[in-house]
Amino acid sequence: MMSRSALVLVAMTGLQTPLAAGSAPPPTQAPAGFDTPTLVQNPGSRSSSNGIAEPPGDTFGLDQQIYETLHDVNTGLGPVYNGRACAECHQNPVSGGASQFTEVRVGHRDQNGNFVNPTVPIDDGAASIAGRSIVNDRAVVPEAQEHIPVTEDIRALRAALNTLGDGFVEAIDDSTLLAIAARQPGSSAGRIHGESIEVPVLEAPGQSRIGRFGWKDQHSSLLSFIADAYLNEMGVTNRLRPKDTTSIGKVTQDPEDVPDSLGLADIDHFAQFIRGTKTPPRDPALATSESALAGERLFDTVGCSTCHVSSITTASAGTVINAGTFVVPEALGNKIIHPYSDFLLHDIETGDGIVQAGPQDTVNKLRTAPLWGLRTRPRFMHDLRSLTLENAIERHEGEAEYVRRAFRELSASQKQQLISFLESL
Repeated sequence: MMSRSALVLVAMTGLQTPLAAGSAPPPTQAPAGFDTPTLVQNPGSRSSSNGIAEPPGDTFGLDQQIYETLHDVNTGLGPVYNGRACAECHQNPVSGGASQFTEVRVGHRDQNGNFVNPTVPIDDGAASIAGRSIVNDRAVVPEAQEHIPVTEDIRALRAALNTLGDGFVEAIDDSTLLAIAARQPGSSAGRIHGESIEVPVLEAPGQSRIGRFGWKDQHSSLLSFIADAYLNEMGVTNRLRPKDTTSIGKVTQDPEDVPDSLGLADIDHFAQFIRGTKTPPRDPALATSESALAGERLFDTVGCSTCHVSSITTASAGTVINAGTFVVPEALGNKIIHPYSDFLLHDIETGDGIVQAGPQDTVNKLRTAPLWGLRTRPRFMHDLRSLTLENAIERHEGEAEYVRRAFRELSASQKQQLISFLESL
């Protein structure tokens, strides 16, 4: 049997050791790197993937090029939208990263206190958009522009999310997330209890899986998440979201995203690109500094790591996920990732009051924000209203109140060590 120190070495370096007959290989570290630079000329030409196999005729560079393609009305943009390309909202510091963009979510409660999606009048009241909480900031014609009705007194901002490394997140087995949730009450004296929700897999009608994407865990597969975003953020209809929100200003027929000469639609290229990205890397110099190493120990001591889980191992290559529609490839399987998230819903009293795919009890819950890539973000929390890391920590109440109290009890130098650790992520 390998010694504990040998196991740690394997986990840190990804080195393989001879295997006993019939034994499973040990997990290896997922590759990390900001290796998808956004270029005007030759998009994707300097990018490198995590080694994922591409469909016949496809390349990672082509996937990124399509991810960065700007749309207009002739290619299905709008009629209401927030961005003209995926990379317009996911582009810091490279394509696929987070950004300063926020989207608007609104709604109201009915007489029983349950959240209700708004009906947003457009075209001077001659038409309306209903059935979704998002209100788009932009429109292709003035008549389609949305405005928040006075009846919708629940109003919130949500940051555009990082998608780098999300292929590994998709490859986490449901049982792993459920096990994390089951451990939390015992390790926090009952204070922390992450909620997992089953959400539909759009590419497998009638089937569901544990949600992990979006601020409300409203999607469980990347293809579902992408198809929904293509419609709701850009207004481009596709095979999984085939109907536009309004016909005002439309000059194209639904669905607007159709297969190319390779047989792949845009949403397929987007999914392939995100599945091929590496995880956000740490700052190597700061990560090994005495201050950051001490801060990492404090991160565990005060309780941050209960929700911001540092290490998760993905399902083995060959595992069938997403209700039978996707097989975990070698590039994503049996990999150790460091997302600093449990991908569960929690109430830390910063909730936005919105219900999406979950039950009404999720109204004030949000997914634990993954902290990988934190050093690339100038603003923090789901609404980007925290301008310092200390302020973001101070906003943790509810389930995380005892963690906030523990942080407050640290000395000034200890607080700085914890901040140094966060700045290394």
